[in-house]
Amino acid sequence: MLQSRIRLKIIARIKSTVGKHHFNIGNVDYNSWFKAVDDQTPALIVADEKAFEDRVRSLLTQLRSSHTNFYSSDTNPVLPQHFIGATLRSVPRNGNLQWMFQDIFEDSPAASAGINPGYFLRSVNGTPTCPPNLPVFSFGRRYQMSVELPDRGEPRTLMISVPARRKRKGRPALIEPKDISHRMLRKVGMLRISFFSGAFGIRFSKRLGAAVESLKAGGCDRLVIDLRGCLGGSLGFASLVSYLHPDRIPIGYDVTRTRLQAGYKVAEFPRVPMPDTIAKLLFCLARFSVRDKSLMLLTQGLGKQPFHGRVVVLVNECTNSAGEIAAQFAKDTKLATVVGNKTGGRVLGSTAFDVGNGYTLYLPVFGWYGASGVSNESTGVEPDVAVDIDPERLGYGEDAQLGKALELLE
Repeated sequence: MLQSRIRLKIIARIKSTVGKHHFNIGNVDYNSWFKAVDDQTPALIVADEKAFEDRVRSLLTQLRSSHTNFYSSDTNPVLPQHFIGATLRSVPRNGNLQWMFQDIFEDSPAASAGINPGYFLRSVNGTPTCPPNLPVFSFGRRYQMSVELPDRGEPRTLMISVPARRKRKGRPALIEPKDISHRMLRKVGMLRISFFSGAFGIRFSKRLGAAVESLKAGGCDRLVIDLRGCLGGSLGFASLVSYLHPDRIPIGYDVTRTRLQAGYKVAEFPRVPMPDTIAKLLFCLARFSVRDKSLMLLTQGLGKQPFHGRVVVLVNECTNSAGEIAAQFAKDTKLATVVGNKTGGRVLGSTAFDVGNGYTLYLPVFGWYGASGVSNESTGVEPDVAVDIDPERLGYGEDAQLGKALELLE
């Protein structure tokens, strides 16, 4: 257990960092929050490591914002998809709740282990798992999983390997999934976006462009954009939504903490198209490096596409952050039909702060609003067509959400 003086330093850094950087979308009274931390400090000092981390995370929930976390250097106890590339959903089964694998990212540790959507998780390393407690994973380790399919015999044992940690400056550590995959279903192009990769989205934009050109070469005149389970990521979402409209139009705007505190007029924000080259990116960085970075982001103006007016966007409760922003734009502009389940409502921009002794504090530092001024923080994006998956049929390849998307594009 860490010495008391070290714990006190960590706690002090957490308070200082929140006071200086947290984007206060929930109108939190910081003085009251600081007092809550002080009241908890005696218990935090003597708690074991797990209780210490759990208590800090509990205090962070009182900030009433997404993108808050506190974790040690090799674990993140909240989201398995950051480690194994698969989302887990709590579903009722045989009178109890059980974890079901829902979204499996291509080439992920879960996919490599042979896990498919619809598999039910029974145990990890011999320890039974059930909601609401998510299994916890660490970098650079192997795990034995017991999984089963509905009405398909005895449980199967699979081994899953989590790669070693890859540091990502200013971002939480995760096993970065394959960002884009694509395929054709007759005339319907399928784009699966698991993550908007790259620090500023330039790399993602190039990969997306190649994928779209491949689909168009295959005769794509209708498009399904699958954002289910999307982890979020960088500005690459702006490149994605640029394919929905031929011209440059507003996507939405970000607001820094400084502007939030001082007050602002959106009409005064600079209107900036998403950069599509390193040169343009560097120009934007130089332009805004010494001033407030609040701005209205525009699409790139990529011209007419053969699938315009015939696009469906798939979302679910695990669609996160930048994925939600893309879905919000599609819904607000009516440039695509959004199908699936309501998203999680986590759209703030964030960064990671080192608070000492291997601990990281993850905080939102700016807010995101659609062009109309609406934020989906905490509320999520409601689909135009609500469709749920059938947990008992997903494992047999029956994807009701994708089926509805294809039906709408008939």
